[in-house]
Amino acid sequence: MSRGGRLVWTALVLLALAVPLAAPLLGPVHLAPHQLLDAVLHPATADPLAVQILGLRLPRTVLAFLAGACLAVAGAAFQTLLGNPLATPYTVGVASAGSFGAFLALAFPSLALLGPLGSVPVQALLWASLELVFLVALARRAQWGPTALVLAGVTLNFLFAGATLLVRLVASPFRLAAMERWLMGSLDVVGWTPVVTTAFLALPALLVLGASAPVLDQLALGPGMAHGRGVSVRRWQPVILAAGAWVTAAIVARTGPIAFVGLVVPHAVRAVFGAAHRRVFTAGALAGGAGLVLCDTLARTLSLPGGGEIPVGVLTALIGGPVFLLLLSRRFGTTPRA
Repeated sequence: MSRGGRLVWTALVLLALAVPLAAPLLGPVHLAPHQLLDAVLHPATADPLAVQILGLRLPRTVLAFLAGACLAVAGAAFQTLLGNPLATPYTVGVASAGSFGAFLALAFPSLALLGPLGSVPVQALLWASLELVFLVALARRAQWGPTALVLAGVTLNFLFAGATLLVRLVASPFRLAAMERWLMGSLDVVGWTPVVTTAFLALPALLVLGASAPVLDQLALGPGMAHGRGVSVRRWQPVILAAGAWVTAAIVARTGPIAFVGLVVPHAVRAVFGAAHRRVFTAGALAGGAGLVLCDTLARTLSLPGGGEIPVGVLTALIGGPVFLLLLSRRFGTTPRA
């Protein structure tokens, strides 16, 4: 690795450490570093307000980093697996299915009788999982290629979007605000249990994606070329599809859809670190995690005119859109005309 490459990696690692460490200090009420240390090391004698604030901000910061890292890695895997630079973790329909499940839990209070099974995250994860099982089974049986998978994902997106609209149509008007809020994405959690649960669900599949990096390097050359190089495309395709979709389902079930992280970050790190998937996954996880923590810190620091914080999914879309256009202009802006 060249000296410049080492400097870039060092800068990224430092950024990925600095942003989560600084994030709990920032918000509507700013905290000094010594207040953070006192609240962590000596909570019994520290400022009660600082302890209470950090109890809310620390889990949220960890969840933001986890969600950003997972969405970035899943997006990079799907872009290669589907052979589509516009692919995102939501391309295969997982987010639409999860939204349908979340809307069911929000629209029908009777589901609360099921206990934890009737909660929004569990219903979102359940329907996203059902959609994943259905898609993987179809892909294995029909031996679909990347184009068919994209078309199937788009179709399932429309199917669940229509079902979601139907749920909204019959839901009480008083519940529509909560539904809209869920669609905008949120990292607002109370305590460590949601964070630990999300990590427990997402990390095993994330490790599977990491192990598939050499296979994805070959699949980037095309399924035919990968098969000629000894890669069992028929075996690996559903494994990568299932792992990426499961990671996405675990994150969406807790946070709702968060736009652009899984699209922009993989393209950005490829432009800097190259196309090898081990580097893309590592750099993408660091950049995606730090980037989403930064966006969430801005979202809860900047207040809306009527009060309340900006949903993080709205902020990632507002920032990610222009950044992606900038990446496109740099990549294709100098292409000579025919």
